[in-house]
Amino acid sequence: MKTFNVPSVYRSSLITAVKQFRKQGDKLKKDFSPTLLDLGKLRIYLARHFGFCYGVENAIEIAFRTVEENPGKRIFLLSEMIHNPQVNAGLIEKGVQFLQDTVGNQLISFETLTPADIVIIPAFGTTLKMEAYLTSLGIHTEKYNTTCPFVEKVWNRSEQIALNGYTILIHGKPKHEETRATFSHAAANAPSLILNDMEDAIELGRFITGHNSIENFTTRFAGLYSEGFDPSTDLQRIGVVNQTTQLATDTQAIADYLKQLMLLHYNLDETTIGERFADTRDTLCYATNDNQTAVTGMLSTPADLAIVVGGYNSSNTTHLVELCEHKLPTFFVSGDEKIISKKEILHYDFHNKLELLTTNYLPSKEQVSILITSGASCPDALVEAVIRKVAGFFEVEEKLSSLRFV
Repeated sequence: MKTFNVPSVYRSSLITAVKQFRKQGDKLKKDFSPTLLDLGKLRIYLARHFGFCYGVENAIEIAFRTVEENPGKRIFLLSEMIHNPQVNAGLIEKGVQFLQDTVGNQLISFETLTPADIVIIPAFGTTLKMEAYLTSLGIHTEKYNTTCPFVEKVWNRSEQIALNGYTILIHGKPKHEETRATFSHAAANAPSLILNDMEDAIELGRFITGHNSIENFTTRFAGLYSEGFDPSTDLQRIGVVNQTTQLATDTQAIADYLKQLMLLHYNLDETTIGERFADTRDTLCYATNDNQTAVTGMLSTPADLAIVVGGYNSSNTTHLVELCEHKLPTFFVSGDEKIISKKEILHYDFHNKLELLTTNYLPSKEQVSILITSGASCPDALVEAVIRKVAGFFEVEEKLSSLRFV
C-alpha cells in the first residue's frame, strides 16, 4: 500500500515499531489479538489496528503539500479536513482558514473568495452543489480535493446500482459531512434516503410492507429523502450503502434486515433477491472494519479499563468507544493532557456530549491492565503520549525504551 509524506510530529517511533512488529508476523492481517506492552506493574494492550488510515494520510499529505507549494496564497479548508483537533490546529498554524464548521455553518463568507484563492475539499468529500458553487466562483478544487478514495468508492457503487434502478439507502448520521456528501452524489442518480440507525430501518420496513400509511412517510423521514421521492414506487427496489465511519456491524445488520424483509414481502429466494435488493457489501471501508474488529479482538483480553484516543467529533472513534463500553470502564480522551493524574481523568461522554471528570479511575492493585486504541484520524504520537503519561504514574516509563513486544 502507498506510503505518505505525513509531518513527523504526528509519527511515533514506539508505535511504528509496534506496527512493524505485528506486520512482520501477520502480513495477511488475520490475527486481531492485541499487542502486549508488559511494563511490570502496568500492562498495556494495544489494539492490532488503530490510528491513521489510508484516506486520512492521503488528506494530510495533500493539505500540507498545498501549503508548502503555495506560499503567500490564501488557503482555505471547506470544513475540518478530518475530525482531529491536533491536525486541524496544525493546519491553522500554517495559515489555513476554515470556511465552515462540521455541520455546514459558514465561518467565513464565500463572497470574499477570489479565483486566486485555494479551497481544499476535506477527506469526507462535499456535495455536488458546493462543488458547482466553488466552480462558479472561479475556484477549481480538483488538485486540492482530499476526498477519501473509500468514500468515493461508495459514491461509485451508488451510481452503479442507481443505473440498475435501485433506490439508494444511506446508513449514516444525517448531519455528518460525509453523509451529506454521499447523499448529494446518490440523489443525483436515484431516489435516496438516509437511515440513521436500525430503528429507522425497521420503520422504513413498515412502509415497504404497507403496515404504515404512505401519507405518514414525509413526516417520519422529513429532511432525509431526496426531492421527488415517492415511497409508493421508490421502495420497491433498494440498496444499502454507508457512511464509511459507521459501525460496519450496524450497517450489515440494517442491510440484512431489509434484505430479509424484501425476501419475505416479495416471496423471493437467494437466487432472485437481486430483483429487489442490491448487494453492496463491497462498500464497507477496510480501515473501519479492521479497527473495529481489532477492538473486538482486544476485548477478549481481561483488563481493568480501556482508553480510546481521538477527536470528540470523530464518528469512527466514537464507535470504538461504544464497543469498549459494553465490556469494561472506558475513557475517551483527545490527548494525554486529559489524563490529569493517577487519580483524575477528564474524558468525553459522547452520549451526552460533555466532558466528565472521573476520580480513582485506576484501580489500586499490584498490577493494572489497560486496553488502548485510537480512531482513524488520530496521530500515533498522541497514543504514545498517552502511554508515556500512564506509564509515568507507575514509574515504569523508562522500560518503554527497551520493551519487547508480545
